[in-house]
Amino acid sequence: MNIEKFQESMYELIVETSTKLPKDVRRAVLAAKEKENAGTRAAMSLSTITENIKMADEQVSPICQDTGLPTFKIKTPIGVNQLELKDAIRNAIVLATKRGKLRPNSVDSLTGENSGDNLGAGLPVIKFDQWEKDYIDVRLILKGGGCENKNIQYSLPCELEGLGRAGRDLDGIRKCIMHSVYQAQGQGCSAGFIGVGIGGDRSSGYDLAKEQLFRSVEDVNPNEDLRKLEEYVLENANKLGIGTMGFGGEATLLGCKIGVMNRIPASFYVSVAYNCWAFRRLGVSVDAESGEIKEWAYQDGEFIDFKENEADKETAAATSADVITLEAPITEEKIRSLKVGDVVQINGLMYTGRDAIHKYLSDHDAPVDLNGQVIYHCGPVMLKDEKGEWHVKAAGPTTSIREEPYQGDIMKKFGIRAVIGKGGMGPKTLAALKEHGGVYLNAIGGAAQYYADCIKGVEGVDLMQFGIPEAMWHLRVEGFTAVVTMDSHGNSLHADVDKSSLEKLAQFKEKVFK
Repeated sequence: MNIEKFQESMYELIVETSTKLPKDVRRAVLAAKEKENAGTRAAMSLSTITENIKMADEQVSPICQDTGLPTFKIKTPIGVNQLELKDAIRNAIVLATKRGKLRPNSVDSLTGENSGDNLGAGLPVIKFDQWEKDYIDVRLILKGGGCENKNIQYSLPCELEGLGRAGRDLDGIRKCIMHSVYQAQGQGCSAGFIGVGIGGDRSSGYDLAKEQLFRSVEDVNPNEDLRKLEEYVLENANKLGIGTMGFGGEATLLGCKIGVMNRIPASFYVSVAYNCWAFRRLGVSVDAESGEIKEWAYQDGEFIDFKENEADKETAAATSADVITLEAPITEEKIRSLKVGDVVQINGLMYTGRDAIHKYLSDHDAPVDLNGQVIYHCGPVMLKDEKGEWHVKAAGPTTSIREEPYQGDIMKKFGIRAVIGKGGMGPKTLAALKEHGGVYLNAIGGAAQYYADCIKGVEGVDLMQFGIPEAMWHLRVEGFTAVVTMDSHGNSLHADVDKSSLEKLAQFKEKVFK
């Protein structure tokens, strides 16, 4: 085999997967967008999402700044040297990271040190199988942490909130899957996709669930029972009212794929792999001699470029009419004038802060004056030019709930007035917002190019010892749009949607499959 050509093919696969959604996913996003009511917060989110997809296409930049943990599934003819293929893939990963197509995401679990090149113990994940065909089949999925954290595994029988007992039968499986969609809320960047694995043990069940995400969105399950279950879940999950980003609305789930394997008598697991709308998975057929790409998977049908339509214009007009401008430092009086549902645009300076920064700030002084300032839960993709200047390549929000143990205390300690992220936060933060005078602003998850375009300059960086995603970046922004979903009056859209969707979930308690 021409291993150099194979490495080039793998680099092309990585770049395409990170920057361009496959056609079957685009059709699912478009269908959701067409069903949404124009002028709503959910419609605004979908318009932002499709604009982001288009920008990523044009700029060949990551759709989402969290380019995830690269997972390859490879089938090779007998006799192909899998060790050589693995080395070529690792080299392609390093190059893609260096060129800003992947964010450096590999962190030592004991020291917290970022390798800087997406390599490390066990990474990237590469799983090989052999087959009788004469070409190499390579599938790649980039699954970010926000949706990965919403994976869930059930051990039947069990008791489920809102649904009661789930037994060891098809109806118990149904309840688990419906509950998995409910518990994800907007934290996994809904509207999303799920892969479900029934049976196996704890590890093989999750493997089977993730394997379902490699199926086409539009395929039909050959198992009649599973086909009916997939159709049931897809129809009824969208009746929960969680909606895009958890703002409420018509689109909560865009795809459901289910697989089954045998189990031992004592164990009955239902494993669910959740994936966000930025469903980045592609595949290629590679010539086993030349190393060249022969064919791409998931690319049947017409290419959808998401040009602006009349519904987009109507939504933009409805949103822009009531936009409130914020510029840091922000006063407590200004913050207390905001309420849940308000759309804001931020101009001026904001500071990124994720897990490492929040832990650091809980024990140390801040490297900058944060009084009246804005913290952005974001781990951007950054590149340094020849002059040594930093540029933002992708900068969408990360899931905020991870900072719940720290957020309220840090806001009060440093005088922070606004926090931007996705998926909302919990009661401790909500209480601090009310006491201190702060707001939580929900940005659109996965919209890394849309928000990178709002960033007009990088004015500094602190705490680089934590690595690029976890450092505190000082960003100058213009027109950075987000929605107030937790205000200083004790109101939380996330809590309201959670409560209402739980009530709707209870409607699906009765047996459906006998």
